[in-house]
Order: sequence, then C-alpha cells, then structure tokens
Amino acid sequence: MLNKNKMYFYIETYGCQMNVADSEIVASIMVDNGYVLTKCINKAKFLLINTCSIRDKAEQHIISRLLYFNSIRNHDSNIIIIFLGCMAKRLKNKILEDKKLVDIIAGPDSYRDIPRLIQSFIYNKKYTINVLLSREETYADITPLRYNANGVNAFITIMRGCDNMCTFCVVPFTRGRERSRDPQSIINECYDVHNKGYKEVILIGQNVDSYYWNHEFNIFNKYYSNVTFANLLSFIALSLPDLRIRFSTSNPHDMTEDVLFVIKQYDNICKHIHLPVQSGSNKILKKMNRKYTREGYINLIDKIRDIIPDCSISHDIIAGFCGENNRDHLDTLSLMDYVKYNFGFMFSYSSRPNTLAFRSLKDDVPEQLKKQRLMEIIKIQQEHSYFRMSQYLNSWQEVLVEGVSKKSNLFLYGRNSQNSVVVFPRKNYSIGDILQVKINSFTSATLIGSSSS
Repeated sequence: MLNKNKMYFYIETYGCQMNVADSEIVASIMVDNGYVLTKCINKAKFLLINTCSIRDKAEQHIISRLLYFNSIRNHDSNIIIIFLGCMAKRLKNKILEDKKLVDIIAGPDSYRDIPRLIQSFIYNKKYTINVLLSREETYADITPLRYNANGVNAFITIMRGCDNMCTFCVVPFTRGRERSRDPQSIINECYDVHNKGYKEVILIGQNVDSYYWNHEFNIFNKYYSNVTFANLLSFIALSLPDLRIRFSTSNPHDMTEDVLFVIKQYDNICKHIHLPVQSGSNKILKKMNRKYTREGYINLIDKIRDIIPDCSISHDIIAGFCGENNRDHLDTLSLMDYVKYNFGFMFSYSSRPNTLAFRSLKDDVPEQLKKQRLMEIIKIQQEHSYFRMSQYLNSWQEVLVEGVSKKSNLFLYGRNSQNSVVVFPRKNYSIGDILQVKINSFTSATLIGSSSS
C-alpha cells in the first residue's frame, strides 16, 4: 500500500481550454482514489504535467519543465513524474527512450487508469503507459475538481476528439474521433456549478458545432431522438436563465443558422463567436483541408452580422502555411479587412510530425518571411481591435466581474457579453457580481469604465 504521508500530488497544465478541463478531471480522479492535491510543488510526491502538442514552442517549454521536475527528483528519489495529454500521446517513445524523464504516461482517454498505472509503477519499478484512444470515453460521470477556478467561470466539456482532419493539426491523432457527451450529464453539470455559485459556463470541445447525441433524450416533458448543438444550447439557456453561457471552438464548416438563432433568442447566451479562419486564400484553405471556401466563410460572417448584429467575432490565423505566396497572404489581409474581427489568435506555421502536411506538403515559406507576414497580420488585427473597441465608447455594458486588475488592486476586471475585457474602479464590488459599467475610454485590448453607482 502507498504511504498516506506520500500521497500529495501537484499538477501543471499547458495548452487549450480542453487541457484545463482535463486537468480538473484528473484531479478529481486522483482525489477520489485517496491522493491529496497541493499547489506546492516541493510538497508533492506525484508531479503531473498535462501537455499540448499544437506547436513546437509549447513542446519545447514542456520539455524544459520536465527537466525542472527531474531536478527536484534529484533531491528525492521517491518522486514520481506523470506525463499527460496530447504530447504524451504523440511523443511517448521519444520521452521514454530518449529522455527518460518520466515514470508514467497517460493519454487524453486514459485518465481513469492513472491510479492503476501508479500502483503498477510502484510495485514493478518500471515505467507504465496507457495512451490508447477511445471511441466512447467522455468522462461524463466524473465531477471535475475545479482547483484553479475563480469561482465565476467553469469549463464544461460537451464533446471530445475531431473528425475534420485539417492537414496541419495533430488533434485527431492525439485525441481521436469525435464523440458527444450525454446531454443530461452536461445539463446536470451546469446545475452543479450554478448551485456552487458559478455565474458562467464555457461549453468546450474541439468542434462544438458538430455536437450530436442520437439517443432518446427527455427534457421539458418532450422526447428528442437527435440532439444538436443548437438544441443543447437552448436546453441549458432555458434550464438556467440566470447562468451566462459561452462556447468554443466552432468550425465554420459545421456552424448552422440554428445556432445563430438560438444565440439571438436567449439573453444569457453571450454574443461572441470564436470562428477560426486560418487563411483567407482558397488555395491555402484547400491545402489545409478546411471544408469551406473564402466565399463560404464570408457568407457565414454576413449571416452572423445579419442575425446577431451585436455579436463579436474572433479568429485563429496561421501565417506562412505550406505553399503560401504573397497573393495568398494578401487574401488573408483582405478578409481581415472585410470582417474586422474583434480580436484573434495569430501564429506562424510550424510543421507537426504525423500530420498530413508534415507527410505530404513542403514547409517552404522561409521563417523570416513567416515572421514578417505574422507581424503584418498582428498589426492589422490591432487596428481592427481598436476600431471595434471604439464602438463601445460612452455605452453601458453589463459586466461579469472575474477578478482584480493585474495593474492595480484598486480596479476590478470582467467581461461583457461580447467577451471584451472591461476594467473599472473596485469600490465595494466583489468577484462574481454582475453590474452595469459605462465605457469612458479604451485601448485595442481593454475597455475602461466606471460603474453605475
């Protein structure tokens, strides 16, 4: 048996919102099996790191953290290092054979197996591994331990995996095929966080718009045999009218007008859509295996503007993908000019092993040119963000308070429905309050205001 005095575990998380939610699931599994969570790394005997494989820079940072974990283990040979997540799935052999930095490896679908893997390692003194992908696992029955949450916003995973097979993306290889979670379990989790005082849920998945539950489901005394993402949104909005709802991430290929009309219909569904475009060039979109065209994407933007005029839109854009020439780059800039996104996430392309692009496309854009194009994209986005923020000047915004400003403890910050950050004087307000704030000034990233009282 394990020594009860050596049951403390510490976990670090890197990457997307899905990884944050997964770490909360892992923490719950560990606690349910008798382990004790600590936020002090020097107290823990089990060091867990939940990893991301989206970009090479993230992987290099994680390797450096593993080296640090091992420096701690040099002073205590009883420490066990547990490697989790997408990078664990993708680089299992490299980590074990080349680096020998970890003791246990568990992929995204194997978290229930972590306690057994620990026991096996302790008794056999040999590294243990489970990175098998699943077509069924959604962790629907596990209540996440929200150990790093602010008590205001809670991530709720509604589906896992992705079937789209974009040529640049490792997700289908590290997280497997799409599978949707039982809608009742999702609604139950929304009730749970609401009862615990949370004011907002963020419904997350690799591609939330492809959510689909094809089993019989009863709600509001009506039976449904096919539950779509639009259905799910409306069920949650109706069930918990004072709970704010966000979601991420959408794929333009899968977003339907039904979703847009549901967003419009319910005040508690936030008016913001994260809609990754990746490129404004049809040639590059085809090379990326994005299942939409520039024209189709613009048509969707027009629908959003028409149905939800006050909706903010954000993006992901990759600069310097395989075969991108200056014309393709200009197509991206012109699309940005058309949409004028509220904000976005912009990166230069880095080839990821095992992806289709890595195997069959030439990464032929020089690094310096990638950086130059990325800087141009960032510059134009800053201009558009400034323009979008200017539209809030002198308006009143409903803001959910999320925390204390990083720049001064005399100010709080929160977000409006459109996901813009709003900073305002602290006064007697508390985290979790919802209040009206008048916008007096702005930057490209922040709205600055004063409260109504």
